[in-house]
Amino acid sequence: MGIQIPYSVKQFVQTIKENCGESHQDWSKNFETSFTNTLEKAIKVQSNHQVFMLTGDIPAMWLRDSTAQIRPYLFLAQTDQQISDLIAGLVKQQFKYINFDPYANAFNEQENCAGHQNDQTNFNSKKGWIWERKYEIDSLCYPVQLAYLLYQKTGRIDIFDEQFVEGVRKILTVFKTEQNHEHSPYRFQRVTDRNEDTLIRNGRGAKVAHTGMTWSGFRPSDDACQYGYLVPSNMFAVVILDELIFIFSQVLHDAQLMQAAQELKSSIQKGINQFAVTQNQQGDDIWSYDVDGLGNRAVMDDSNVPNLLAAPYLGYCEIDDPIYLNTRRTMLSFENPYYYEGKFAKGIGSSHTPENYVWPIALAMEGLTTDSQSEKERILNILVNTDAGTHLMHEGFDVNNPNHYTREWFSWANMMYCELLMDYFGYKI
Repeated sequence: MGIQIPYSVKQFVQTIKENCGESHQDWSKNFETSFTNTLEKAIKVQSNHQVFMLTGDIPAMWLRDSTAQIRPYLFLAQTDQQISDLIAGLVKQQFKYINFDPYANAFNEQENCAGHQNDQTNFNSKKGWIWERKYEIDSLCYPVQLAYLLYQKTGRIDIFDEQFVEGVRKILTVFKTEQNHEHSPYRFQRVTDRNEDTLIRNGRGAKVAHTGMTWSGFRPSDDACQYGYLVPSNMFAVVILDELIFIFSQVLHDAQLMQAAQELKSSIQKGINQFAVTQNQQGDDIWSYDVDGLGNRAVMDDSNVPNLLAAPYLGYCEIDDPIYLNTRRTMLSFENPYYYEGKFAKGIGSSHTPENYVWPIALAMEGLTTDSQSEKERILNILVNTDAGTHLMHEGFDVNNPNHYTREWFSWANMMYCELLMDYFGYKI
């Protein structure tokens, strides 16, 4: 597992060190550790040049995590062919997996039947490849955006091969099918004492009405959705559908797939407009986290991306959008049941981790969605001061005792820290 650190990466780490200077040596130390850790320990280049990306201390590859893990290297892919090839290899691996089963969120390196093979769901013949089959919209969005961004940075089109096109067909089919979830074949149940790991109603999830949005069984935390239409994931779907419209109109010239993407984008956006907006306690318009189309909605945000906090980062809206700013203020307050404040930090946590645990991913996203350099600096200081001396990020940590944390090695969080520090110094993805 892992590759030798490319020269371009060593050069860039040195550049970041110089930018940090004497006053922020702790920033550069954590950057060097995190930026090289993913290459040295998480990546495995296979014989066909495709790339398997270990999520960290769980021996599987998540479609979402793997994209976020490699995303900061896009900056170097513009001038380094090796880095470009690594990202292309990951894209091809992701679309291989999507073609295996577009409802699965995490996969094995080989057909070894590792993971949650006893879940009650409609596995197909590729069951042995699947670590977990929790359907999450964002699992299908992230690989599309990675392919699109790689094309934008490098101009390479070899990633848009037959496997990519077939994967996109499956993505569009799933999104359309899940607009009418009651008629969907997807079911998921797990024998567990943890309610968040299974779906109610015999694996269907909470009842929903048709809204135009597309249904998701689980959040990007891998916890079950409360109401079915996960708003930030539908926002992400709108973004990647727009990216697919570009790819199929400007690069691949497939009018049929372009039209299918246009129709889905329009329908989902109308659903967001009609059903996702609610009011906070002050009466300001904000976005709900998830809704069911029957009048129920959750006013909250989770630490995992896509979340409401990430809307401009994903490309859904501008950073100064009025509803976004109202939503941001609300989610970074105690009106959000997963917002915590303590002696060492304040920010957004998750139902996935204990109370009073905030997530470095959410802190990094808070920094990536503000224009304030002083806010970015504040958050960077928090991130390095709460790493429990490891020089790496964790999943979540106790706001009153950062030595209490979950997950020793969580590569997604490491790379979100790197992306924020790059952003602080003007190195944009």
